[in-house]
Amino acid sequence: MKKKNTRNTKGRIVSSAWKLFYEQGYDETTIDDIIEDSGTSKGSFYHYFAGKDALLSSLSYLFDEKYEELMDSFEPSMGCIDKLIYLNHEVFLMIENSVSIDLLARLLSSQLITTGERHLLDHNRTYYKLLRQIISDGQSNGEMRRDVSVNDIVKAYALFERGIMYDWCLCNGEYSLCQYSGSMLTMFLNGYQ
Repeated sequence: MKKKNTRNTKGRIVSSAWKLFYEQGYDETTIDDIIEDSGTSKGSFYHYFAGKDALLSSLSYLFDEKYEELMDSFEPSMGCIDKLIYLNHEVFLMIENSVSIDLLARLLSSQLITTGERHLLDHNRTYYKLLRQIISDGQSNGEMRRDVSVNDIVKAYALFERGIMYDWCLCNGEYSLCQYSGSMLTMFLNGYQ
């Protein structure tokens, strides 16, 4: 039970931080704003994060919470391709509507220069576990190619998504992330059917 409370506290801090970053901007949001909005304490904040910059890598935590929520909404009739398209659509819609381009760019650039953990590449994340399960199921039921390993398909899929997010940031959001990714993802996945 303690782990769930710990996760809830950290989750509240992360959720409040990203909500405030989006509403007020990263530079204008203070640690005190985050503590007040999350209903936590300074001690709790500093237990999980060394400072505000440490929250940049927590966006992957927010994404994983969304993936956990989406897993429960899969229709029984959905095949693996439908699940991958659905996940991409819902998460990219969330990004487009609640994560500013500046914040996403900061996350991506922080992952390039960090000497610490690269959260986007952490294969223990819910994201990677879910992708492995969906793709493995797709291979088992004949929906996806078997001549390419599950791990290779997962790596290519994650690379595809990071590339689209990176391009969206470079283009300063001049197109809909969700719509463009949806049209490109269908073509990308055709290569693995």
